[in-house]
Amino acid sequence: MSKADSNSRQGSYKANTINTQDSRMRRHEVTVELRKAKKEDQMFKRRNINDEDLTSPLKELNGQSPVQLSVDEIVAAMNSEDQERQFLGMQSARKMLSRERNPPIDLMIGHGIVPICIRFLQNSNNSMLQFEAAWALTNIASGTSDQTRCVIEHNAVPHFVALLQSKSTNLAEQAVWALGNIAGDGAAARDIVIHNNVIDGILPLINNETPLSFLRNIVWLMSNLCRNKNPSPPFEQVKRLLPVLSQLLFSQDIQVLADACWALSYVTDDDNSKIQAVVDSQAVPRLVKLLQMDEPSIIVPALRSVGNIVTGTDQQTDVVIASGALPLLGLLLQHKKSNIVKEAAWTISNITAGNQKQIQAVEDAGIFHQLRTVLEKGDFKAQKEAAWAVTNTTTSGTPEQIVDLIEKYHILKPFIDLLDAKDPRTIKVVQTGLSNFFALAEKFNGIENLCLMVEEMGGLDKLETLQQHENEEVYKKAYAIIDTYFSNGDDEAEQELAPQEVNGALEFNATQPKAPEGGYTF
Repeated sequence: MSKADSNSRQGSYKANTINTQDSRMRRHEVTVELRKAKKEDQMFKRRNINDEDLTSPLKELNGQSPVQLSVDEIVAAMNSEDQERQFLGMQSARKMLSRERNPPIDLMIGHGIVPICIRFLQNSNNSMLQFEAAWALTNIASGTSDQTRCVIEHNAVPHFVALLQSKSTNLAEQAVWALGNIAGDGAAARDIVIHNNVIDGILPLINNETPLSFLRNIVWLMSNLCRNKNPSPPFEQVKRLLPVLSQLLFSQDIQVLADACWALSYVTDDDNSKIQAVVDSQAVPRLVKLLQMDEPSIIVPALRSVGNIVTGTDQQTDVVIASGALPLLGLLLQHKKSNIVKEAAWTISNITAGNQKQIQAVEDAGIFHQLRTVLEKGDFKAQKEAAWAVTNTTTSGTPEQIVDLIEKYHILKPFIDLLDAKDPRTIKVVQTGLSNFFALAEKFNGIENLCLMVEEMGGLDKLETLQQHENEEVYKKAYAIIDTYFSNGDDEAEQELAPQEVNGALEFNATQPKAPEGGYTF
């Protein structure tokens, strides 16, 4: 396919069901829903509270000892010329900021400890003082955007980046943690971290000798460097992470795998050139393989990445199919977690929006059986995505593929039942698919049979009810289907009221197969 053909397909391949911009909007909606539902799967900011339940390498052997000094005494000690008092004050401040509940971040900021901590960060003669200062600033940066901004505005970022080269692994790790919190605050903070050459700082830290806890923090920072849009991160920098992220997909650690997958999901949630960069990193086969893990915290971001890739070009979708994704997606349609079922259905809907060979691959994998089950019994959000998968098939598929939906997979009844949905957008998706079924039946003289089937399944009653719907597009589509296929056409007054166009009519080209002898039975 030439580039021109590819671009043309991007704008029109979903025809009357979905265009490229709509796909991006749907992808954003699904992303937001996913992050709301699974917000604990990947935290954008983390405090080092030194709790026994945390897998921090930075624990004290005897746990947290209570802070003995008042805030004023702490600040006075930090400002002392005596190094022991400085350290005691700094450590006491850090402990106060490491309280599990209600750490007094604003109080400490108000007492001016941030610039003092940043001064201590630069004291290369006292790594323990640097460490305590870095830890305190990490916890301040884990707070609100205003609290994080305070750390940024006092120019902490370049000092943290410099500490990535520290000979003390604990100190370098604490710097990674702080930078992860800052980058996790949003696009502006993320870009400040990137522009201070953080990627040059972290890439040399990853090798076979990197302690696991350190590696976890580095990969988490990498995911935050890839996250957030409006604007997206500078891709010339972020793409340097892709070969490493691709290799990290072979880790045996759940946290490392999850954060590497999240990072790739953020990169692929963008235009086709960025999707291609991930494809070129050879990440796709491993992302697909991770879909069979028994760990939802890995499945969710791996599936999100795969789903984003199949919103790209036909060639990018083919890489996912060739990696064996379809049978695994079929299994995920049966997953006990409803948001995973929804994500799998959404991914399949973007594959069925592709070409006929890709739709055939979906059919050959037996996925339409599972889609019917989702339409019958699934959570509504999953049903909605399954409806898109069906409607996209009715637009892009061959006559045989479309008829199979009715005759082989018995999808029509649960599909029609979604006309009762409360969501107008879902109703319109089903109406478009139904119009496409009728257009095909008309082409092969099957209108009478299809009308009878739809009526027996309660479809006509539902369409008549929808003529009273408050949404203008919904009632116009309902009217058009009834008027075109179920009325005798005698009432000229009604004819004039009908919309001029019926959205969703299929267009077949000369290369498509002819109907079998005797036609389709529907």
